[in-house]
Amino acid sequence: MRPLVAVVIVLALVIAAAAVGFFTGQPRHDAVASSPAPPAGPPPAAVPAKPRAGKVLPLAEAMKELDLIRPSRVKAAEALSVTMPGGGTFRLSEQRGKVVMINFWATWCPPCLEEMPAMERLYRQHKDAGFTLLAVSVDADASKVTPFLTSHKLTFPVGLDPKMDLANTYSVRALPSSFIVDREGNLAALAIGPRHWDGNAAHSLVEGMAR
Repeated sequence: MRPLVAVVIVLALVIAAAAVGFFTGQPRHDAVASSPAPPAGPPPAAVPAKPRAGKVLPLAEAMKELDLIRPSRVKAAEALSVTMPGGGTFRLSEQRGKVVMINFWATWCPPCLEEMPAMERLYRQHKDAGFTLLAVSVDADASKVTPFLTSHKLTFPVGLDPKMDLANTYSVRALPSSFIVDREGNLAALAIGPRHWDGNAAHSLVEGMAR
């Protein structure tokens, strides 16, 4: 079975459990599988953002097109403070007033690598308009992260979570997983699995939430 197909099947099995476990607040103690997936080829180099085509979609329509899971009630995002490769610290509390996308990934996760160029384009286009993106690596060997970022010219903030403390706090059960936090610090949506983050729906989502 091809690696990507296997991951998609796993995602289909865990999506319902993950949504219930995270958005209803029910505790879950099992961890994301840490055995590396077979390596895939590197993603294409990130390219500068360019103006997108297409009309701006209503927020609800953008979320539906991206197949995002929405919380059943207002829920504040869990506190987040994570070390970055350069030695600094990213704190979610300092991002209040911005839309924040928190993406959990690993260098050994093929679908994670496939969506990263699109994440980079989304970040570059909206970083000066009330949006930021934090990619939290769960690589057990954190030394692999910086060379990867340099190689692929990724500029969005990155956090290191080698013991998966933060991933467990956010009840991450599959990679990639992305959490969208609104300007008030509440969870707005969850994406389990890769998404087309530089499509019209993704840009409409960020623009609509950043207003």
